[in-house]
Amino acid sequence: MKKSSGIVLVIVFLLFAVGSFFGYRYYKKYYGNNVEKEGYVLIPHSANFNSILDSIAPYIKNKETFAEVAKSKNLTQFFNAGRYHIKSGTNNTDLVNMIKAGNQTGNTFRIGDFFSVYQMIGKVAKKTELDSLKFATDLNKIAADKGLTNAEDLKKYFFIDSYNFFWTVTPKDFFKKFEGEYNNFWTAERKAKEQNSGLSRDQIYALASLVYKETGGKPDEMKTVAGLYLNRYRKGMKLQSDPTVIYAVSKANNFQGETLKRVFFKHLREPSPYNTYYTAGIPPGPICMVDKNSVDAVLNAQKSDFIYMCADPKRFGFHKFTANAAEHEVNAKEYQQWLNSKNIR
Repeated sequence: MKKSSGIVLVIVFLLFAVGSFFGYRYYKKYYGNNVEKEGYVLIPHSANFNSILDSIAPYIKNKETFAEVAKSKNLTQFFNAGRYHIKSGTNNTDLVNMIKAGNQTGNTFRIGDFFSVYQMIGKVAKKTELDSLKFATDLNKIAADKGLTNAEDLKKYFFIDSYNFFWTVTPKDFFKKFEGEYNNFWTAERKAKEQNSGLSRDQIYALASLVYKETGGKPDEMKTVAGLYLNRYRKGMKLQSDPTVIYAVSKANNFQGETLKRVFFKHLREPSPYNTYYTAGIPPGPICMVDKNSVDAVLNAQKSDFIYMCADPKRFGFHKFTANAAEHEVNAKEYQQWLNSKNIR
């Protein structure tokens, strides 16, 4: 009897040991940490199961167990393209489920004061699945559908700021986000101010771009600068904004090469409707992408008699304002001397 009991105990122990062995292997394969190092895996729409394995292999400890779990969960046929964050401590089951569900990690895009929409596209496309040519082609079509010439005419929709998008974002969805921001910005109150300004919306954006460039995006002087330009415009004076000269020269060079660091007299003669030393009035469109503050600055421009401004060498990023031509000459001379002292050419 004791012998039989001993045999039973041995059998039970062996079954328990075997069960524990296979149970551990099962648990480790499906729920044990399989991440060697953190990183991001890019899975394009054109991917297949083998390319997914190749992409994720550098980040995991055991490619074979991942493949087994992936096959058992039918990842061979069902997966979503995207940019996936491979985090430390993640198991095969969670990795597979993440890719199947399309739980990708977004990318942050900084829309800056680009001269051209196509410059923006070149930067943005580097963080998306599409190349810049496809992105530009699709935005050109969106512009055409709106009765515009090309994507460059969409510039006013892209407010300067940081945005989150997925790597798989389409140009259509990309633009849709900005169009929504644009429509939300133009509230009834702002539209009323637009009507009272006597300016078209394109003129407002053009002035806002001058304000943004002149102030470097700092809000401190935006309303003062906007008021000064409106004074000049309403007096029939040329706006004479240096950033418009830089833009005109850059545009003539198709935005290739280095941007001007200093404007000389020869640059003022650049024949362009955007060059406010050469052409009177407000430019036909914005010379750069703008932020919401600069548009609001035009809509809420400060009332003053200022018609001259000059960069203040003693307060970097700020200006000296005046309504007196002689005083402006003194300010301009002081600034030119500062530029020469710094050997800025």
